[in-house]
Amino acid sequence: MRIFTITGPSLTLPNLITLVRLLLTPLFIIFLIQESYGWALTIFVAAGVSDLMDGLIARQWHQKSPLGAFLDPLADKVLIASSFLTLSIYHLIPSWLTVVVLSRDVALGLGVAVLRLADFPVAIRPTLVGKWCTTFQILTVFLVLGNQVWRLPTYVLENCFWITGGLTVVSGVYYVYRELLGANQPKAPRPSGE
Repeated sequence: MRIFTITGPSLTLPNLITLVRLLLTPLFIIFLIQESYGWALTIFVAAGVSDLMDGLIARQWHQKSPLGAFLDPLADKVLIASSFLTLSIYHLIPSWLTVVVLSRDVALGLGVAVLRLADFPVAIRPTLVGKWCTTFQILTVFLVLGNQVWRLPTYVLENCFWITGGLTVVSGVYYVYRELLGANQPKAPRPSGE
């Protein structure tokens, strides 16, 4: 189901949902700045639901597209990075965790850019550790916002911070090793007769 065409690639329903999610980020940040944590949490949950919806629609209606493959992770990264940065400024998330989360994404982005400039084909593929990392980053923001609405035990947030930090480091090292270094090594020729 195509919505309309924009000079080349078709803009599909999942693409529109992703664009809405991207546009929700400034509204989310405004609510955070105003300390309207209930509304910020509502927007954050709505963004999460829209992420699930666009992926489901893209798969069920066969609407996966190069534009969607670019927009979807971009919208996720913008929301997560903005969340961590803003919540860190307001001392709701430890600064060290924000540095770890942002450093991982910047390092991977620069690595991909450098390899592409050097004409090395590289594509970061989702991995299990990467998915767990993203899940705990989202959970961290959700729990921090939830803690402003309903008080949670201190150990819940503390444990979540450490697990998120650990998974972020592990996934960053894994991507650098496997995707940026390992996957781009020339493969050994197969022995004749196979």
